[in-house]
Formats: sequence, C-alpha cells, structure tokens
Amino acid sequence: MLKANRDIQAAGEINQQTQSLRQRLAQRRKEQHIRKDLVAFTIFVVFFAAVVGFLVGLASSLNGSLKDGLKAGVGTTLGISYTALSFKYPRYALWAFLIYLPFGGTITYLIGNSPLLQLAKDGFYIPALIGVLQYCRRERLPIIVSKPLAAPLVILLLSCLLTLVFVNGFNQFSLESGEQPLAMGILGLKVLVGYVPLVVCAYYLIRDRHELQLLLRLMVTLILICCGLAFIQYLLLRTGYCPGTRFEEGSALFKASLEARCFVGGSLLYSPEYGQIRLPGTFVAPWQWGWFLISSGFLAFAPAFNDPKPYWRSLGLVSLAAVFIMALLSGQRIALVLVPATFSLLVVMTGQVIQLKRFIPTAFGLLVLLSFVLLRNPAMVQERLNSLESRWSASPPHEFIVNQFAWVTRSHLDGFIGNGLGKATNSARVFGDTRLIETYYPKLLYEIGPLGTIAFLLFVTVLVSVTWQAYRSLRDRDLRNYGATFWVFLLFISYNTYYYPLDVDPVAVYYWFFAGVILRLPEIERQERLDALESEQPQHRRRRRLKRKGFA
Repeated sequence: MLKANRDIQAAGEINQQTQSLRQRLAQRRKEQHIRKDLVAFTIFVVFFAAVVGFLVGLASSLNGSLKDGLKAGVGTTLGISYTALSFKYPRYALWAFLIYLPFGGTITYLIGNSPLLQLAKDGFYIPALIGVLQYCRRERLPIIVSKPLAAPLVILLLSCLLTLVFVNGFNQFSLESGEQPLAMGILGLKVLVGYVPLVVCAYYLIRDRHELQLLLRLMVTLILICCGLAFIQYLLLRTGYCPGTRFEEGSALFKASLEARCFVGGSLLYSPEYGQIRLPGTFVAPWQWGWFLISSGFLAFAPAFNDPKPYWRSLGLVSLAAVFIMALLSGQRIALVLVPATFSLLVVMTGQVIQLKRFIPTAFGLLVLLSFVLLRNPAMVQERLNSLESRWSASPPHEFIVNQFAWVTRSHLDGFIGNGLGKATNSARVFGDTRLIETYYPKLLYEIGPLGTIAFLLFVTVLVSVTWQAYRSLRDRDLRNYGATFWVFLLFISYNTYYYPLDVDPVAVYYWFFAGVILRLPEIERQERLDALESEQPQHRRRRRLKRKGFA
C-alpha cells in the first residue's frame, strides 16, 4: 500500500513537471512568434515611414533649405515609425516611454528645439494607452482599477470642464488679441490630468514579481546612466571645456541659459567665480533635474534594500549614492535638502531600520561612499551649504508658499472656477501670455479656482488612501516594502506645493505610474498564493488556473 502511494505521488510529480515544461515551451513559442511578428511589422512600418518622410523632406527643402528638409524628413520618419509600433505593441511602447523619459530633454536640444519634440514622448504614451484601453474592452477588464477612485475622478473632470467651457471658451470668443485661450485650456487640461491613465497602464503592464523587479532594475540603470552623464557634464564645465555662463555680463551671470548648454540637457548656469552652478543633467531645465534626483531617491531605495539578488542590491546602493553625490554637485538646493530628508523618512516608514541584516550593510556602504566624496571636496560642500543658507534666509520656503497663496487669493482670483486652464502653465505659453506661479496649489487655485482645487485635493487624497490600503494588505515582506516605498513617494508628492513637479517630467509620469504599481501588488501576491496552492495539490484535484490580468 505504501509503495502504491509512492508510485502515485511520483506519477503526480512527473505529470506536474511535464505540464510545467509544456507551459514553458508554449510561452517560448509565443514569445518567438511575437518577435518574428515584431520584426516583420517593423520593416514594413519603417519602409512606409521612410517614403512619407522622403516626400515631406523634399517638400520642405523646396520651400526652405536642405537642412530644414533633412530635419523634417528624419523627424517624420521617426515619428510615424515609433507611433505605429507603439499602437501595435503597447507593452514595448510603455517600456520605451519609461526609458525615453529621462533623456527627452537631451534629445530635444540635440535634434533641434522644436515644440513638437517637447511632445515626442507622447508618441509612445498615447498609442500605448489606446492599446491598453482596447485590451481592457476586449477582455472585459475594468478601466478604473480601484472603484473608490471613480467618483473623485469624475468630480475633478467635471470641475475642469466647467473652467474650460465657461472661462477658456468664453475668452476664446470675446478676446480680440492673438491669444488662443481654448487651445491653452486643452493643453492645460492635458498637463493636469493627461497622465492619470498611467495608473491603468502600470496596473496591466506589471503582471508578476519578475516584471516588478525588471521595472526597478530598469530604474536603477537609468539613474546610473543619467547621473553618469551629468557627472561628465560637471567635469566638462569644471575643466573649462564648456564655458557655461562664466563669460557673461550683468544679470546673465546668475541666470540659466540655453546658449550655455553643455554635453547633455538644456539650459544651465555655471559662474564659478560667483559660486553659481545649476546643472540640468539630461533634462531641459535645472529644476527638473533636481526633482528627478528627488524621485530617484525613492526609486533607488526600493531595490537597494529589497532586491533578491545581491548584485542588484549593490547597484541600487551605488545609484542611491550617485543621487546623493549629484544632488551636491549639481547645485540643486531643493535636492540637497530633500534627498537626505526623504531617505531618512523612507528608512523609518518602511521599517528598514529594524531589519538590521539588510539595513546595516547598505547604510554602512552608503555612508562610506558619501564620506569619501565629502572629505575629498570640503570646500565645495561648504559652498553648497552657504548657498542653501543664503537662499533660505532670503526667502524661507514656508513664507514663499504663504505669499503665493495670498497673492492669488487677494488680487488675482476671478470667479469660483478660476482664470482658465493653462493660464499658469509654462508649456501653454505658446498660445498666449501665462503667469509664472512657482507653487503648485496656488497655481491650481489661479487656474481652476477653489472648486477645482478642492476636487483635485479630494482625488489625490482618495488615491493616497486606496494605495495605503493596498500596500497594507500585503503579507509578503518584499512586496510590502516595495509598496511602502512607493506609497511614501505618493504621499510626499500629493501634498507638496513647493514648485510644481506634478506639471512636468519626470514626476508627472512617475507619480501616476507607481500609483498603478502599488494597486497591482495585492494581485501579484494573490496570484502567487494560488500558484503555490495549485503546486501543492495532487494533479487530479488541481484547480483551474486563473488567467493573469496583463496585456500581451
């Protein structure tokens, strides 16, 4: 009897291994088929795009110069190619979107400062979003991946539409100037809520733990590359290969300039004789680079403490150190303050400080790296600290924020629904005059009024609440730590009003994307539990495997 039971158990294990092998072979054949289809479709699309690009370039060269025709032809070819491929393969497009994002500013100014190039990343995002929505409709999956988000999102959209119709629309037909308030409002609406659908995209993009780890390892790689390029930029300025703004006169010595561009990125400020340095890294402007460093502190923290592979934990540690170092070298005062502050906050709120086996080696390694840099450059450190102290004394952040609120509410708030979408959005200035408001919620108050601002606060508050519930429901330690890290990032950005990171790259993308990742984590854990239960059950009692919710 015992021998018979062993034989049955052995037969069940053999059947299980056979079925697992068949599944892997089927998955491999499917991936090979997708790759072949991708190659064939790419060849067809590139050929078609090249023909169209040649015709567009020829027409442009006839009306202008050969250089203009070449740029138009190449731009048309690239635009048609990656847009068509993004629509056909939304998964690849979303990965390409995340990769392109930190290099968008460099590519924009490398090819030519065209307004269309500022929107080039949306050539990946919008077709991929359409593909995700089609997938959800085909598979009958929910587009609103968390039901509590539906009502506040509708309220926010309705309040924005009120402003768009009754303020922007009225101004469009009443003003006689050359401004285009309606186009400005549409672009302002896109900036405000255009990347909210990334919550859905991220939810269906990250299907399992492997892809979650792939995402974070990709982020670590991008952080290291961007910080490496920014460090080269710093060396080129330091050695005099790039003059920066050191030979300018008057106020130009203290303003970031596109003419001073060096190696990567856009406008920069470098006047060392006056202690002035603001590097843009790979981004368009210095302050965008500063917020990239701040957000990278969160994204590098997660793999540095939680990746299962020691190699990637070490790279996460190196990327975290690179963020600290570039926050110091780049002259970004806000990054110099917030990167160490958010790191300390993460250590406490994610509970890493009590996990001594992971915390002590990583923290010690980071301390050694930073100490080496600080001891090698004490004068530079003192210079950055003096710059921070002088800026804080001249305009304390809390007073600056209060003054911005007072300025908007006392003299520039017309009506309960604001002055119009896009009226304080920098990217909308191509359609008319815009106000420069350097704090986020006063900017919302100016554009969409108290009604819209309350609606936006309600939406992000519900988002913070549902993501908190999602990550707190996790039992797996690593997934819970990932969720805690991303949630602290969401909490910090949701109520931050100093400057306007939610309006521009990269925070405008990372915020919504990683909200979707948090909401996905309980589904990943649930699927892993079902897989574990199925593997423990005999073959004849195994339950039917649930289909994974992730588009191909």
